[in-house]
Amino acid sequence: MLAARASAARSASRIARNFATVVDTAGVKVAAVDNGEPTSAVTFLVKAGSRFESKPGVAHALKGFAFRSTSKRSFLGTIREAELYGGVLSSSLTREHLALTAEFLRGDEAFFVDLLSSFVASAKYTRHELHEFVAPVCEAESAAAFANPATRALDLAHLLAFRAGLGSSPFASSGTHISEVDVKAYADSVFSAGNIAVLGTGIGPELLQKLVDQSLGSGLSSSTAPTSSASAYFGGESRIDAHGTPETLFLGFGTVGAPTAELAVLAAHLDPTPSVKWSQGLSPIAAGIPVGTSVKTVLLPYSDAALFGVLIQGATAEGVKAAGKAAVTALKAAGEVKGEELQKAIKKAKFTAASATEGRDGLTSALAAKVFGVSTNSLDTTLSSLEKVDASAFSKATSSLLKSKPTYVAVGDIKALPYADELGL
Repeated sequence: MLAARASAARSASRIARNFATVVDTAGVKVAAVDNGEPTSAVTFLVKAGSRFESKPGVAHALKGFAFRSTSKRSFLGTIREAELYGGVLSSSLTREHLALTAEFLRGDEAFFVDLLSSFVASAKYTRHELHEFVAPVCEAESAAAFANPATRALDLAHLLAFRAGLGSSPFASSGTHISEVDVKAYADSVFSAGNIAVLGTGIGPELLQKLVDQSLGSGLSSSTAPTSSASAYFGGESRIDAHGTPETLFLGFGTVGAPTAELAVLAAHLDPTPSVKWSQGLSPIAAGIPVGTSVKTVLLPYSDAALFGVLIQGATAEGVKAAGKAAVTALKAAGEVKGEELQKAIKKAKFTAASATEGRDGLTSALAAKVFGVSTNSLDTTLSSLEKVDASAFSKATSSLLKSKPTYVAVGDIKALPYADELGL
């Protein structure tokens, strides 16, 4: 079993190293790895997340326009052709990136790279599509997202933690007015040379470079891509009254700069998810979680900041409060962790980092920073940095985190849910 795990880790390392070879083609960065999969996938990753948007909600609207009318195909034509090839098209938006992805059978890469390229280079952004399709879909996505108290708490936590930039929600608020002119102006700025990366799996890098060069050519805008000011951490407390959903708390902290290995180890140390099903687990939080209440550690790394914390949900405010006290107590005691307990957390963090590269989504996420030049880390260096975490560095990082102002969000029965100081924050 140990040999199998070591082999899997070495295989993941090789994948990451091969995939991270970046080449500039047609004004975009191209990277790909081919491990003989029966299917292929290509993702156009654009620095067009909500932190860069020129107007609240415009990044969400741009995502909604994905795969609609272009100078080459109508919306209906795109759907029909993609289905004829048996492919799957999808788009996603984060605070930093817009991802446009096509998954398809080997041999059909020329069509799907051209399809993705046509949206980037020649989307039409028509008024009727905005009002009849894009706006209603964005409204529905936002409503569904904010109906989930966990999503709502994390969204507000970003605003409290970072305010502008990373504080901008990837979901358009109800009543937000965005015109097709706004979307086109934003698209012209983000779909520019140097602001796009093309990532492929199940396809050779030489072939992907050739197809990107053929389909994009000189079709990208030369305009200056939008920028976001460097992230700063503030923190704060907020409460949202909600009923009919689980009582929810998020308590955490933000950091600026590149996310550290110590933060990943802290998240692993506090994580109450057991290694064996039906067991309680040995996390310092686990014993203090009442029945019917769940606790999950959250670590959201970005290019120049990170949001770390604990998300607690339960049927009753009393259960959530008890779990919150256990989480705060464990967090305050984490600086004293050493020896076997620290090594256990390091191994758990290493496993999390290695397993994240096994899927296509994980590879894309892990390598986005590297492709855009934000980080030069590979999986090897990430695992090495985790291995080098010692008790002194871990204690110092934990102490520094606790000295900052916490970010605290309560969603639910705000008359019964505790305030941050009632938990010891």
